[in-house]
Amino acid sequence: MCEVATIRHISKCTIKPHHTSEESQQPCYLTPWDLSLLTTDYYQKGLLFKKPQHLSVENIIDQLKDSLSCTLTQFFPLCGRLVTKKNADPHSYCVFVDCENGLGAELVYVFAADQKISDILSPIDVPPIVESLFPLDRAINHDGHNLPLLAVQVTELVDGIFIGCSFNHAVADGGSFWRFMSAWTEISRKTEENIEHIPRCPVTKRWFLNSQDQIINLPYSHHDEFIVRYVPTPLRERMFHFSSQSIAQIKEKANADVSTNKISSFQALAAFVWRSVTRARCFAANQKTTCWITVDNRLRLDPPLSKDYFGNCISAIYSTTTAGEILSNSLGWSALILNKEIAAYTSEKACATIEALTKVPYIYQYGVLNDSGSVSFGSSPRFDVYGNDFGWGAPIAVRSGYGNKYDGMMEMFPGREGGGSVDLEVCLIPESMAALEMDGEFMTAVSSASA
Repeated sequence: MCEVATIRHISKCTIKPHHTSEESQQPCYLTPWDLSLLTTDYYQKGLLFKKPQHLSVENIIDQLKDSLSCTLTQFFPLCGRLVTKKNADPHSYCVFVDCENGLGAELVYVFAADQKISDILSPIDVPPIVESLFPLDRAINHDGHNLPLLAVQVTELVDGIFIGCSFNHAVADGGSFWRFMSAWTEISRKTEENIEHIPRCPVTKRWFLNSQDQIINLPYSHHDEFIVRYVPTPLRERMFHFSSQSIAQIKEKANADVSTNKISSFQALAAFVWRSVTRARCFAANQKTTCWITVDNRLRLDPPLSKDYFGNCISAIYSTTTAGEILSNSLGWSALILNKEIAAYTSEKACATIEALTKVPYIYQYGVLNDSGSVSFGSSPRFDVYGNDFGWGAPIAVRSGYGNKYDGMMEMFPGREGGGSVDLEVCLIPESMAALEMDGEFMTAVSSASA
């Protein structure tokens, strides 16, 4: 457990929608993509702000409560709870969100008496105190039967405010989370009467490949048959900053290596990190290594879904090679592998994946899915992280909680200065992280101006 001695809980309350609608009283049936995440951790992301001088913390808490209530009017699935409905004859096992009896989201206010912004940002490794800035510690998504699907912790620091969110990943993905944050901060900034109006309302109706498949029957009789609470080995976690100039150089080299212009900045950086981590792990030449990349299917589908589709609409695609191949070949060779795999993941493949999951539902388990040879990339440098101003200024940093971390997990966020810069959150076992820190090629590409 992380160090929590300085954290003092002040208050906790339930936040319900400002008002309800007919749609918000209907069950929200989960898609195969949603259900596949039942045993992974809650999605935990938080924003760090400088403490505003013109507002008291009490004013801030009241403002957050009111604006969250208005936001939940549109994002009403977050107010429900998961429900399992099952029958023995004939067999059925269905998990869905009960919105009608929505019990609300949770908002907690805590005070970290002697913690400053510098205590979070200055250490080389992400410090243990960061885990204490998020609610619902160690919760998995299936716990949403009894826990809120959204919990927010507002932590008052000596000179800052940290807003940490634990968001049930079986209900929606990272893109949905950041759209929710964008709506919440926009409503928080409003002062006029039409406070609940937002220009991009979420599309809460779930997408199913076939309309008759809206109730997915899981092949289980009891949740003990599929629930596994994954506990990772001890990890070190660091934030590495890549400037836009550094990423441009990495992209240019990757494309030049294989005489193409098809490799994107993301693909080049992912390949660069994949090679660097493989080198740091000191694998034998024949050791297999896999790079997992999360892709958004919204615009990939034909016809495409709205960018504002609220739910899980992501797939994990992967490329596998050996340590010997990835290290004996050029950066461009590795990047081109990723480029081809991403390009090949068409609407037809996405639909085939969801069709297979509809016929034979699958629930991911980290202990089975990941191994010591994997590198996985989550989040996205395209998420609007630093546009989330509640009315007291833009955030100065983004951090993640305990959830969904394991050896080789990487998350990309936009750099605070914008312009295509990236902050990379890296989780590795201590000996691999130490080797990565001694890797001249990797550290030369890293800027010291990390958030």
